Amino acid sequence: MIDLAMYVLLGAALGTVGGLFGIGGGLIAIPVLGVLFGLDQQIAQGTALVMVVPNVMLALWRYHQRNRIEARHALPLALMGFCFAWLGSIWAVGIDAQVMRIGFVAFLVALSAYNLVRMFLANAPASAQMRYPWPWLGVLGAASGAMGGLFGVGGAVVATPVLTSVFGTTQVIAQGLSLALALPSTGVTLVTYGVHREVDWMIGLPLAVGGLLSISWGVKIAHALPERMLRGLFCGFLVVCAVMLAFKV
Repeated sequence: MIDLAMYVLLGAALGTVGGLFGIGGGLIAIPVLGVLFGLDQQIAQGTALVMVVPNVMLALWRYHQRNRIEARHALPLALMGFCFAWLGSIWAVGIDAQVMRIGFVAFLVALSAYNLVRMFLANAPASAQMRYPWPWLGVLGAASGAMGGLFGVGGAVVATPVLTSVFGTTQVIAQGLSLALALPSTGVTLVTYGVHREVDWMIGLPLAVGGLLSISWGVKIAHALPERMLRGLFCGFLVVCAVMLAFKV
């Protein structure tokens, strides 16, 4: 009973973070499950997805309520993300757990470095209008979906910085579109991990309950924070996740 309550509370904390950054909470859940609970990398990723999928559904709805997500932008991201996440997840379940963990740390370090560089470079003003036509979002969806399927994070952490820096959207709009990408890709990735028995449902389900109770708070905070501060927090968050997992490698 104590373990159950602990998992729900942990899910609530992760859900708040997931709502804040538009990622569903999986990115920090994976190192937490690996470092604190000793789960192998694939099982940590599969278990985190049990929480991420419902969190992404609710967060996507909350973001859409506050900033309407255009279907013509969301659909190419979601469709290509779904297809390539499936391919990435099939590849992931066959990789050695230690190799996968090292790859995940490298992935986080690369994302952190990219976001740090962006923070100190002069960027064009953000806009609600895309700099490039919507078909290019399909390319982003494919790349983000493949990375999300491989590492079990839905691809939102890849899509968000690209949407802000390349496509010129605001951070909040980018996070909403990234959630539209993440929903189908996390769903198919969870199914793949589940079929290959890489999910601990006894941990994942209470995490999901806690996340659903709290993710709306994170979304509310995200819309209240200044743009630059939100980007800075996102970058720091990536660094913390990378450091946590590096101790486990």
